Amino acid sequence: MRLFNPKQETFQSLDEHSRQIMLKTIAFFEDKGKKALKEEDHERRWYSDFLGFLKENRIFYSLLTPTAEGGSDPNTRWDNHRNCAFNEVLAFYSLSHWYAWQVTILGLGPIWMSKNDAIKRKTAQLLKDGGIFGFGLSEKAHGADLYATEMMLTPMPDGSFRADGGKYYIGNGNEAALLSVFGKNSDTDEFVFFPVETRNENYRCLQNLCNSQMYVSEFELAGYPVKPDEVLSMGAEAWDAALNTVNIGKYNLGWASIGISTHAFYEAIKHAANRNLYGKWVTDFPHIQQLLTDAFCRLLSMRLFASRAGDYFRTASLQDRRYLLFNPLVKMKVTTQGEEVVNLLWDVIAARGYEKDTYFEKATRDIRALPKLEGTVHVNMALVVKFLANYLFNPAQFPEIPKVTEPKNDDFLFQQGPARGLGKVRFHDYNLAYDSIDQPNANILKEQIGLLKQFLMMTPPTPEQAKDIDFLLCLGELFSVVAYGQLIIENARIEHIEDDLLDQVFDFMVRDFSRHALTLYSKPSSSEKQMDFCLKMIKKPVVDVDRFKRVWEKHVYPMKDAYEMNP
Repeated sequence: MRLFNPKQETFQSLDEHSRQIMLKTIAFFEDKGKKALKEEDHERRWYSDFLGFLKENRIFYSLLTPTAEGGSDPNTRWDNHRNCAFNEVLAFYSLSHWYAWQVTILGLGPIWMSKNDAIKRKTAQLLKDGGIFGFGLSEKAHGADLYATEMMLTPMPDGSFRADGGKYYIGNGNEAALLSVFGKNSDTDEFVFFPVETRNENYRCLQNLCNSQMYVSEFELAGYPVKPDEVLSMGAEAWDAALNTVNIGKYNLGWASIGISTHAFYEAIKHAANRNLYGKWVTDFPHIQQLLTDAFCRLLSMRLFASRAGDYFRTASLQDRRYLLFNPLVKMKVTTQGEEVVNLLWDVIAARGYEKDTYFEKATRDIRALPKLEGTVHVNMALVVKFLANYLFNPAQFPEIPKVTEPKNDDFLFQQGPARGLGKVRFHDYNLAYDSIDQPNANILKEQIGLLKQFLMMTPPTPEQAKDIDFLLCLGELFSVVAYGQLIIENARIEHIEDDLLDQVFDFMVRDFSRHALTLYSKPSSSEKQMDFCLKMIKKPVVDVDRFKRVWEKHVYPMKDAYEMNP
């Protein structure tokens, strides 16, 4: 596996129609060029040309219409493998353009999960006509607190409903063909999803909340009419649709972070390799080599983990729900790693990263958004902690999951079942992955994991600590490194990642684990025995100058002229 390069990528794992979608999308942005793309971003210009391109090529229709709703069209399916490729392509060029895609996915979730066949048929036609969609969940006063929603659907004497209330931070609210809106039945207090047309006279788009090219709307409904046969779901089905849609959408955020970080990497290393200071090329300075190598290894790891997590998502079932851990890790861990990559690169590109004509100037802004969307890092970490006990101490047996690239409709995404029972989800033994490799830094991480398990068995969190979210979040950071490493190892074997490169990856993972252990040590409530275990977890990676040099010369430095966007 290598980094995505739009001028070299052939998308060999995709069928011809899907390949053409990716290649045409790359051509759209490269033909536009960096100067025009940056100008439109600075001027906050709505991307009508991009939406026209999508419509002309029926791209959203092909990628986001499940096979069952696509009729006789052989190219329609919800195929998470090719959707990940499209995620990466869009974010590589522009997070604002990616955002229109992301919120369309969220808006479609409650529709494809519903039993309303008439709305499904209507939606498929709207996609075919080039429509975009949105997800009306959040509210100004309550954010994504679903229990507190004030959007009300009131039953009328003739059996219809009227919707009243406002929504906040809703993408595509200016032009969406349909918005899937979450609310409550005012009579029964049941949760409900219903579709809203933005051109209806009872719909009012109030503003774009962000000073941005993308449209993040605030809207209100005042007496908006909803027919009985337009309701998407009610009660528990509506609740499950909300959470299961987010399960789909949060996974995309990791791939967006990968796309942004990759483009930023190319720009930073090219700048450094072609800049001479004090009689030396910038890439000859040891600290620059360390920064770029760390960034490269973190970026490669992001891609390895997210790709492998996708295999678990595509093979999931009601009996195998391991994706419920790996998806929030893609959202939480991969996106925060993206921030780390851009921070490292910023120390390389320095002041140049502020300049208006660079992609990097945009990347520094956009990379910050992804950890904060579809639930903050803290919300997703609190979710991850629910799986800790079964993952570390109660493994089950599952068939080995292969790499899944075949062009099939991922039916389970819209049949995820009840959004509960997380504490009962089982996992295969993570030691199977860790014991499959014998490398210096991986072995150190194994020692750290063993000490974490001893910590949990011999000095478990007290009842007070168990209620302390700050303490648990830090414990979750340590746990997340374990699961992150597991899937990286699994995919490294599939992708034939060489030993030098994988050991350099575990160099930074040992350092990250040590940093989280020190943070846990420093928590006010940590006991003396807990602090002793934390100190034992702090380890230094194996120093191997020759290995570092080989990774730099073979994998990192050659990227200096690998890609530059058309001007």
